[in-house]
Order: sequence, then structure tokens, then C-alpha cells
Amino acid sequence: MPTNPAFRNIYGELDHTPDELSVPASALAVGAHPDDIEFGAGGTLAKWTAAGCSVTMLIVTDGSKGSWDPAVDPSELARRRVDEQAAAAAVLGAGDVRHLDYPDGELEYTMALREIMCRQVREVRPEVVISHDPWRRYQLHPDHRATGWAIMDGVIAARDHLFFPEQGLEAHRPNAVLLWSADEADHIEDITAQFDIKIEALLCHSSQGTTTMGGAEQAEDRREAFVARMRRWAEEQGRPAGLSLAESFKRITP
Repeated sequence: MPTNPAFRNIYGELDHTPDELSVPASALAVGAHPDDIEFGAGGTLAKWTAAGCSVTMLIVTDGSKGSWDPAVDPSELARRRVDEQAAAAAVLGAGDVRHLDYPDGELEYTMALREIMCRQVREVRPEVVISHDPWRRYQLHPDHRATGWAIMDGVIAARDHLFFPEQGLEAHRPNAVLLWSADEADHIEDITAQFDIKIEALLCHSSQGTTTMGGAEQAEDRREAFVARMRRWAEEQGRPAGLSLAESFKRITP
């Protein structure tokens, strides 16, 4: 899907590019929790890795509060979610998974977190960064908001050499940032051929079967209901571009 026409803001910066986004050689996907990336961009990443893109996944929190079971051990849950994320990454073809291990639900946007995001961008040197849209209205989960703000500001810091020079890393400017769950999406990726892979990756997160997946791990009918819900969502994302199934994003040129 073409993005909006190019224009420059008052600082002379190019805000949008008119051409379509080609498959990048490298991408950094940043999620607040294990499974966030799969929900927001799993199909897109599967398509890109199949075309040769090198994908790094960065998981910011440990996911230790991702359960409605009053008897759950948070430490054990966090360990389990590391394994689930590794399995999901393998399904999507992502070769590098990194964990920052902040406590789930307690993430705050600080200068220290911005510095970490800047370092990740400079180390990975991705052509495209994908993450949460911090501008989304009524974004309920605080970790999603904090992650979105931190990676956006980290991208800006990473491109300008005077930010965090003590890192000793060369500045890097990604070609694009794609933000999922955007209120004003202007970039759509066709995932018709990758939808089943997205679902397979999501189902690797079996600890979430009774929470975000509506009991998908408990019974076949609930699994079918979850898949149907995800299909309806993908249909809605693709409808503006005439695509069967898609993921949509806000595209920003940093």
C-alpha cells in the first residue's frame, strides 16, 4: 500500500516517502511482552524472513504477570515465556531474540530505557523498526505505551551521533518505523499467505491460552474461535487496500 505523499515539516525533515516499502534486509521488532510482536506483526515478519530479511526480536518485559491463574508462580511463568518466545521466533524465522527482563506491568519510560533502545538500534542496525504505536488513543497497557515511546525516542537518539556518545557505537538511521495498532494506519502488508504461520507462532505462547487467546489451549472450539477472531481482524486490516488478510501500520520516516 503506498504511503502518503512526501512532504517536509518546518525543520525541513522528510516526514513520509511516497514509494512502497520493499522487503528490508534487516528488521528490529520490539514488543513489551512475549507474544506482542506476533499479534502486531507476525505475518509481516514471516513474509520478510522468507524473502531473506534478518529479524531481531526485542522483548522488553519478562511477561511474569501474564496469567489469570491465582496459583501461578511468576518466576516460573517468566521462564516459560522465554521458551515460548524462542519457539514463536523459530516459526517466524527470526534468528535473534533478546530479552531486557523488566518486570511485567512495571515498565516506566526513563532516559535509561531510551539509552537501551538507542543501543539496540545501533547494534542491530535495522532497515526497519516495528513496534507499538504510543500515540494510539486509549492504549490501556502501560507497558505498551512505555515501550512505544522508548523505541521511538531511541530511534531518534540512534540516528544522531551526539546522543549517548559513551556507547562508542556508530549512529544509525533506519529507513522506516512501522507502528502496529495505529489509529491512523497508512501502510498495509498483505499476509494472506502468512496468516497460518502467524497463528502457529501465536499458539506457541501456550501460557496465554486462557488470557489473550480466549481459552485456545483448553478446547478445540475455543481455539477455532480464537483463529476466527484473528481472521476477522486481519480481514478488517486488509479491506482498505482490497486485500484478503493483512496487518496495518503507521509508517514513519525517522
